[in-house]
Amino acid sequence: MPELPEVETVRSGLAGVVTGRTVLATRVLHPRPVRRHLPGPDDFEAALVGRTFGEPRRRGKFLWLPLDDGDAVVAHLGMSGQFRSDVPEAPLQPNTRVTWDLDDGRQLRFVDQRMFGGVWLSPGGAALPSELRHIALDPFDPGFDPVAVARRIVRRSAGIKRLILDQTLVSGIGNIYADESLWRARIHYDTPGSCLTVRRTASLLRHGRDVMAASLVHGGTSFDRLYVDVNGSSGYHERSLDVYGREGLPCRRCGRAIVREAFANRSSYRCPFCQPPSR
Repeated sequence: MPELPEVETVRSGLAGVVTGRTVLATRVLHPRPVRRHLPGPDDFEAALVGRTFGEPRRRGKFLWLPLDDGDAVVAHLGMSGQFRSDVPEAPLQPNTRVTWDLDDGRQLRFVDQRMFGGVWLSPGGAALPSELRHIALDPFDPGFDPVAVARRIVRRSAGIKRLILDQTLVSGIGNIYADESLWRARIHYDTPGSCLTVRRTASLLRHGRDVMAASLVHGGTSFDRLYVDVNGSSGYHERSLDVYGREGLPCRRCGRAIVREAFANRSSYRCPFCQPPSR
């Protein structure tokens, strides 16, 4: 699933496509991606005609496109969602689910093979959609305070990886960047939050920001063609990952072989020497 760097890359690309553009027509080609728009697909199509997009915004892994009347179109990419920009005459990409014809002659397309993602209209959501208010700030938000977040984390007994994946504590971090951050901080993923100090936890959160900032420079991490930007280009940060996806390869710090272990129906990657289990 796309994490903060991938979603931010999409947001940045969208800004150059939709900001200041007025919707001439909307087409819903499959109802599932607009399932959270409760009035239904026909209403979604009609409701956006004549409205003008502001600059896209993001909180954690969610995007929203403010509208000139104070509403917003909220989007979540799910596992395979993409926004693509093209001319209306160009053939639709496979799995195109929603299209918007814009007043500059371009067409914005929401493409989603697996359809876990979606788009919907949020009344009054231009500043911050009500559906996203429970989501915590991410490490790039000017209001993010790593020490304050660390104090909340160390009061909990769950494993530290589960805690930094909890989007109500800190948003934007997913499985890949959690493993990368924990490797940098030399912390085992199952260490209870309550066994860590505030200082060490705040340092871990800063590592998370640094890891994701490096990924942003590379356009995010792409292990398959399902994550692309608005121009269809993949990110290439996977070449720079230190631990995730490197099972059996030498740790870049100590040379021991990276191991992969089951974690919550996913995988965790770590160095057994640099990140031993807590005692």
